[in-house]
Amino acid sequence: MSEQIPITRSQTTASQTIPQLSTPATEPVKQSFPTEFIDLPSEGFFYPEGSPLASGRLELKFMTAREEDILTSQNLIKKGIVLDELLKALIVNPNVKLDDLLLGDKNAIFVAARRLAYGDKYTVKIKCPKCDAESEITVNLADLKSRPFDFSVHTRGVNRFTFVTPVGKKTLTYRLLNSRDDAAIDAELKGLAKVQKTGAAPEVTTRLKYVITSVDGNEDRSAIKSYVDTMPSRDALELRRQMRENTPDIDLTFSYTCPECGHEERMAVPMGVDFFWPDARV
Repeated sequence: MSEQIPITRSQTTASQTIPQLSTPATEPVKQSFPTEFIDLPSEGFFYPEGSPLASGRLELKFMTAREEDILTSQNLIKKGIVLDELLKALIVNPNVKLDDLLLGDKNAIFVAARRLAYGDKYTVKIKCPKCDAESEITVNLADLKSRPFDFSVHTRGVNRFTFVTPVGKKTLTYRLLNSRDDAAIDAELKGLAKVQKTGAAPEVTTRLKYVITSVDGNEDRSAIKSYVDTMPSRDALELRRQMRENTPDIDLTFSYTCPECGHEERMAVPMGVDFFWPDARV
């Protein structure tokens, strides 16, 4: 799948009931918001049958001033959940749970939400990795495309992949992580960093312990954790490469050319709270 993430205009609008504060005894005012459907990089392929995400499409509400209030909430920013709360507010279908979103699909939704809210142009300051010169670069978000993915070799509704390690010759099964897994990994890493008091936690092994679902057919979690702790480095490296190359996702890199020295490189698009705040904001 090589085409860009399409954003298709919906024929419907989402409705939200807003209380009439000045005359509380009157009927509440119903306000409609424009929405758009976007196509997910996973095409819904790896969600279980019956999931609202199995269709491969998701309806998003256009951002309003209320969602901008979410983005400026210092409480949510400090907790590190501000962008998740934003997506929860924008997803129209109440049956879609943010926790269930595969991480590649979640990335695509972030980009789509930004495009719907503020357009395709995203201006950021980039420091050249070669000459250290800092310059403003405008990225066209419409150019971000889905990574190619061969769905024909997988079974719809089954989130399971197989990999044979080159050194240990172990047959591993692994899965695509969702937003719930990502939050759990983040919480575990923060807890480990506090206990170890080193300021750094074992992110690679912690993530692999969540990703791997069996080793030579053994699905026992304790056995999997023990295996990961003694996994040859080359096997871990090749598994991570395999996962990067075989995950439905949006390609969040762009072609960078330094205006000072001419250095060219593929760079990751910086994404954070600032991603949703154009320089022209008041």
